[in-house]
Amino acid sequence: MSCDNQGSALGRGLRHPEPPKNRIRVLVCDDHAVVRAGLRALLAGADGIEVVAETASGEEAVATAATVRPDVVLMDLQLGAGIDGIEATRRILADPGAPRILVLTTYDTDADITRAIAAGATGYLLKAGSANELYAAIEAAAAGRTAVSPPVADRMMAQLRTPRPSLTDRERDILRQLAQGLGNREIARALFISEATVKTHLSRIYGKLDVDTRAGAVAVAKEQRLLD
Repeated sequence: MSCDNQGSALGRGLRHPEPPKNRIRVLVCDDHAVVRAGLRALLAGADGIEVVAETASGEEAVATAATVRPDVVLMDLQLGAGIDGIEATRRILADPGAPRILVLTTYDTDADITRAIAAGATGYLLKAGSANELYAAIEAAAAGRTAVSPPVADRMMAQLRTPRPSLTDRERDILRQLAQGLGNREIARALFISEATVKTHLSRIYGKLDVDTRAGAVAVAKEQRLLD
């Protein structure tokens, strides 16, 4: 065999290294510096994932996402002063070519889950989950697939199995006013009832919808189409 033929044979036997895969670029938004540092350290050990920026507020997240153009945003819900993670999610997703957003939080109430999904979040994870769960969720989100923590999935299934709350006509009227952003006094004037009556109805609505805030009541009402 000639040297040329030997070279060709050896060349065919070599395993050329594969080209590096595109890394998933992640933006971390959390108002606690220790949490951000922990996430950055955790993701540094994941193949194919790179933290390209971190922010401490919703407003920062919106601005940074528009500038850095990450593939996935890890978004906390409670961000101290300023807009919360839900509103930040809405604003980020309003931009064409927006990244996928994974909510990463300690809160797993029905209202929080419903609001996040209604805002357009791709997934909902709990901070108590494992590192592998987080890696898999980021990869799924980057690919356009939904990712939720098992406890969150259980709550979502329970919601689907639970009949829609039965609201009275007056409670629906008040919910519609809430959805328009009216306060108790304005609702009372619009419906020709007292503020005390509005508060009583609100208390009953919160109990039926399993929420404790006006925003939560509106979010659940919209999600379950109680205002139709």
